[in-house]
Amino acid sequence: MCLHQAFVMALKSLLARKVRSLLTMLGIIVGVAAVIAIMTIGRGTLAKVEAQFDHLGANMITVNIYNRDSTRQITVKDMYELVSSRPDLLCDLSPSVGLGGGIKYGSDRYQRTVISGVSEAWPQSQLLELADGDFLQYMDVERRNRVCVVGDYVARQIMGGRALGETIKIRGQNYTVIGVLAPYDELSVQNGEGGADDIVYIPYTNILKLGETSFVGSYTLNSRTRECSEQAVVAIEERLLACYEKDDYYNVDSQKERMEMMLAMQGSMLSVLSSIAGVALLVGGVGIMNIMSISVAERTREIGVRKSFGARRQDIWLQFIVEAGSTSAVGGLVGVALGVVASALACRFMELPFIPAGDAVLLAFGVSVGLGVIFGFLPAGRAARMEPIDALRYD
Repeated sequence: MCLHQAFVMALKSLLARKVRSLLTMLGIIVGVAAVIAIMTIGRGTLAKVEAQFDHLGANMITVNIYNRDSTRQITVKDMYELVSSRPDLLCDLSPSVGLGGGIKYGSDRYQRTVISGVSEAWPQSQLLELADGDFLQYMDVERRNRVCVVGDYVARQIMGGRALGETIKIRGQNYTVIGVLAPYDELSVQNGEGGADDIVYIPYTNILKLGETSFVGSYTLNSRTRECSEQAVVAIEERLLACYEKDDYYNVDSQKERMEMMLAMQGSMLSVLSSIAGVALLVGGVGIMNIMSISVAERTREIGVRKSFGARRQDIWLQFIVEAGSTSAVGGLVGVALGVVASALACRFMELPFIPAGDAVLLAFGVSVGLGVIFGFLPAGRAARMEPIDALRYD
């Protein structure tokens, strides 16, 4: 018997027992569909996480230094010198200093509005976009000009949409609005007061001049590329360690490290879920073995007749192996179709990018066929070992 004949006979057997064939395939269908759906949704989730980190600034590095109240201290000048000495690794340095008290516009005071002192490089390090006007310039920081850039909420809700050129009061001093930031994201627009867009940026040197603090403990900067982020972190830590001699006085955190940690966690979760889905495939293979064993028992006389007309052991073995493989293959194809449709709908519902997992399709389908063939060995071997006389006498 050739492979083609065995395949034709297998399809005829499947069509002759449609309900049984469907029930036999059910485990394979569910397992294949689950593997494809889980891997596709997982990849969409990972892609969304990467996009969110890119939005936040995948190259961003945050440095926090704790005041030791001693002469041994890293200053703003030291940090700028570090960036200048490693232009191959570092760029877009901005000190960051906070100021409490809120703002006053007209006769109203807004206590929850955040006041942040930064440099002209802040938009590059944070990937901020301007909706109107300009951000702070180098000379604004150097000369301590009383100018500011306001968030979308401040411009829209507090200042009624006419922010540019308007004046707000900060600690009794007048500041002219020279720029308005675009909304940070849709969620920040919904948050409103006290949210990410309820903020005012002024030169950090102005806050230092007020005398509340002479120490800058927070810096944000970028690595030149995402690939050199680890080297950039090492360069910063070496400089800080040379000053403080202990790493208890500072913390250097890169966005890339956070992203890799998040992706590793989600990757582990995806592997666990895929393994659970793989169990369904294994159960489907056991189901095929059970049904094929029943089929062998039901077709014992057929086996005896075929052997009495000259069919060899390998012919009988091939017939049942191909039938088991065909059953799992058809179930695998149905599972692939179901998995692709289900994952596409799920990605659309969850607002995830739909990234077809071609390798998952091939893997799930290949494993399903392989399991069908493997679990078909036992019943096929049992059928092949039957003696013609015993098979013909079987009732």
